[in-house]
Amino acid sequence: MNISILITSKEHPVNTYINKWVEKNKSHQISVIHSKEELTSGDILFLISCSDIISKVERSEFKKTLVIHASDLPHGRGWSPCVWEIINGATDITLSLLEAEDKVDTGDIWKKVIVPIPKTALFDEINELIFNSELDLMDFSIANYKTVKPKKQLNIDSTYWPKRSPNDSEIDINKGISEQFNLIRVCDPDRFPAFFYKDGKRFNITIKRHDG
Repeated sequence: MNISILITSKEHPVNTYINKWVEKNKSHQISVIHSKEELTSGDILFLISCSDIISKVERSEFKKTLVIHASDLPHGRGWSPCVWEIINGATDITLSLLEAEDKVDTGDIWKKVIVPIPKTALFDEINELIFNSELDLMDFSIANYKTVKPKKQLNIDSTYWPKRSPNDSEIDINKGISEQFNLIRVCDPDRFPAFFYKDGKRFNITIKRHDG
């Protein structure tokens, strides 16, 4: 099978998981790309952590173009849903495997899985849980893409998350750690670290759990 995987950012931590998945699936012809200008054609195009809008013309070069979105669609359309939902107290994340459409996150649903997120799980642990489940959905796609029966999304109660910026990782030094713990633990320590300002100086926060 000819498969393309589009991940917009080369720095995104999902790349490590995808590269390992590619190594395990050498029976397929798989290309990992980071720009839609690199798109060619094939059987399946996976859009993983992809911020590019892929047009109908571009999608037509593939038999199926699929997205994995970290929310229980149609609830939580938009940007970084997993991060927003954990910040707001979610203890599990629903991953939705769906067909790409011109209007973002509105395509027919192929499958959903629920991923429990422990209340003490930190950034890298959350990633491991989410990304491994995404790989399982990719395996499902390959095994079932000729027989799956997609389900239409209902637009009842659809909600949207805004795009996050580095400023969304700022911690309020006048609030306690407990009430901001969810924000601290989901911040990418390399790309979007949690931080605060004190006396005109910026301080980044690194958090590690001590299991001893």
